[in-house]
Amino acid sequence: MSSNLGNGSEESLDPGIVTTPKISDPWTVEKVLATIHPEIPAEQSSSPLPFFHVLERLKTGKREGWRRFGITRGESIADHMYRMSLMTLLCPPSLAPKLDLNKCMKMCLIHDMAESIVGDITPVDGIPKPEKSRREAETMDYISKNLLGKVYGGLAGQEIRAIWQEYEDSKTLDSLFVHDIDKMELLLQMVEYEKRVDKRLDLGEFAYVATKVALPETQEWAKEILKERNEFWGPKPHVHGEAGVNGGVAEATSKDQDAYYSK
Repeated sequence: MSSNLGNGSEESLDPGIVTTPKISDPWTVEKVLATIHPEIPAEQSSSPLPFFHVLERLKTGKREGWRRFGITRGESIADHMYRMSLMTLLCPPSLAPKLDLNKCMKMCLIHDMAESIVGDITPVDGIPKPEKSRREAETMDYISKNLLGKVYGGLAGQEIRAIWQEYEDSKTLDSLFVHDIDKMELLLQMVEYEKRVDKRLDLGEFAYVATKVALPETQEWAKEILKERNEFWGPKPHVHGEAGVNGGVAEATSKDQDAYYSK
């Protein structure tokens, strides 16, 4: 993302307007940094301020999946992660004792941190999963080493990098829970947008993620939100993303979703 003010144009003087630049292949962190206006964040600083400034990009960066449906002023990446973190406070009592909920809350706030540089890559963007993973891992290395490596001994940067990697590896119960929370937050937002425009927008393809919720406790949440959605739509025809192509999802979109959410 780069400010519109940096292109010499007077089309916009609103500092809240941020554009996402196109980066030529091969994608690198350095190419993105070169687009940041008015200056690249200072590296190897003993101050956390450069990191704090990079975090602002999570506030201005939008969740891109909604844009295809004309929702141009939808939730930011930070909005998504904030509600996720609060959702961990309502972890079902049968599951909570098995988790490190303090770490889960941190994981919610960290898991999409790489999107401050990479941007939000969606299943239909045509970027292979290994390439997405490469970009995000290199960004987290940049954050943890270049921005935070000399801040308070580098310990915070190391913790952030380790928690992000645990989420990516998806092997621990904590990470599985946070992945489920990630999908639940998406389902909630899907239904909220649909209700806000009173069925004039069908976002049902996103219901696919309900099939990828892993834990029994969070599966119950997913069933509940899908039930709420179906009651809202009633007899009016609508897409059932949880049923894939049979539910009205385009075949190409369904294949992209399967590839994106594969282990």
